Amino acid sequence: MTIIYLIMGASAVVALSFLYLFIRSVKEGQFDDTWSPSRRMLIDDDAPPEQHVKKEGKTTDE
Repeated sequence: MTIIYLIMGASAVVALSFLYLFIRSVKEGQFDDTWSPSRRMLIDDDAPPEQHVKKEGKTTDE
């Protein structure tokens, strides 16, 4: 029977520590950005390759 009390006490400590960490992360602004996480894969961050221009005005890719 004493093991049940030990497990209940340990689970209460774990639950309270997770609650504390969650409240701390909310106060620090961890969950403020609600727009970009769902659209991050759609945003293209890569810049297009620059085309080098010769003196005649033609590109080197031609």
